[in-house]
Amino acid sequence: MHLKETGVLARIRDLLPGGDSLLDDCGALPPAPPGRTLLVTTDLMESDQHFRLDWHPPDLLARKLLAVNLSDLDASGAQPFGFTLTLALGPEIDGPWLDTFLESLAQASRRADVRVLGGDTVGRPSGLGLGLTAFGFAARWLRRDGLRPGDRIFVDQRPGASLRGLRKLQAGQRWDPARPDPDLEAHLDPKPNLGLGSRLAAMPEVHACLDLSDGLSRDLRNLAEASRLSILVDPGLDEETLRGGEDYARCFGTDLSQLELEQRLGQALIPVGRAVEPGAGPLLVYDGRGTRTLPDLGFDHFAHD
Repeated sequence: MHLKETGVLARIRDLLPGGDSLLDDCGALPPAPPGRTLLVTTDLMESDQHFRLDWHPPDLLARKLLAVNLSDLDASGAQPFGFTLTLALGPEIDGPWLDTFLESLAQASRRADVRVLGGDTVGRPSGLGLGLTAFGFAARWLRRDGLRPGDRIFVDQRPGASLRGLRKLQAGQRWDPARPDPDLEAHLDPKPNLGLGSRLAAMPEVHACLDLSDGLSRDLRNLAEASRLSILVDPGLDEETLRGGEDYARCFGTDLSQLELEQRLGQALIPVGRAVEPGAGPLLVYDGRGTRTLPDLGFDHFAHD
């Protein structure tokens, strides 16, 4: 069935929370409450670059699109309130597919208590492009450039499950909701620990945080470079954990001990490194004789092979 822009917009207005307010060319952002900072994040997802239509069901894809943006806000200590949505739709996308996608996005939006504030739709020759920009308010903006020498670095879930799921998809396995595979679920329908970021931001002993999306080795490098330090990576981490990708965990630095953190947060944490004075590179590892630099194993958005 050929989609028309007026029909797509009508479905967005009917289905998404806040859709009934989309009556003009522009939308309005609410003013930041006293003592809070307005934060914004954007993600673009392209078919055949970030997902494939033949292995990513539309309901899971919608949830992932929202989750990855809310995860960025959460890692910065923000509480989300709304988003804009951009859809670039090729002829492969029909009415039933789009309805399933929008209905799932609407359900996920209500669970997260966020609403659509605006956006755009456009046709394209083939494929699917998804863009979502999310907004939130933070009492404390927990940035990636606040790491201090001596800080221990933790994540709230072990990286690597999404990478295993991707490899299974590449090998021909497909999602079966009747028999869910946890690795496929981690890749197709990630569930970041939303709310943890604002709790971390409320702890002054937590100095820096980011969202793991490009792989642990890449994002630890981002953390080190932003803070102008090096990170001595725990030697027990295997390549799968270091390579990772699309894990959407909180990765944060603090001078608190693991025991005190776990008691205060009520959950287990995984140590992944320690911040040190700048060395031979942003990432270092001790190999039993001395330290050596650790290569970047993360995802490259501009790689074409």
